[in-house]
Amino acid sequence: MTVISSHKDTEALTLTIVAEYDAAPERVWRVWEDPRRLERWWGPPTWPATFEQHDFKAGGRSSYFMTGPDGTKSRGWWEITAIEAPRRLEFDDGFADDKGERNTEMPVIHCAVTLEANGSGTRMTTVNSFDSLEQLEKLIEMGMEEGMKLAEGQIDALLAED
Repeated sequence: MTVISSHKDTEALTLTIVAEYDAAPERVWRVWEDPRRLERWWGPPTWPATFEQHDFKAGGRSSYFMTGPDGTKSRGWWEITAIEAPRRLEFDDGFADDKGERNTEMPVIHCAVTLEANGSGTRMTTVNSFDSLEQLEKLIEMGMEEGMKLAEGQIDALLAED
């Protein structure tokens, strides 16, 4: 897998990541729909994810936490807003408190993921949309862009298992 581009657009309030995989869109889609596979990819290598709930359908909800090297847990949630298997997924992604409830002090990111056949592989485009420049900058500062790039290398091993 190769992240071929990362673009922050401060006018559109988006962070777009484009990656390519040596696997058909249906295989990449399986990573998104299977929580055991997803948790092996979602989050950077030093902050692995555990999905406690993954109701993968429009209107569904996912809850997860990432565990840092020192045992610190950072919780999050998704509300899935659209699914067109195996080509498109949209969801709101937010932070949660220790009880798994929405943390209203942190931004909510709208993520739109598209999977397109690209020769014998897949091009995945993820557009992360923010409500304000302050939110975009805050998440970049927290390492979102770098974390996404680091996590991308983990998906190759999953796709090689198929």
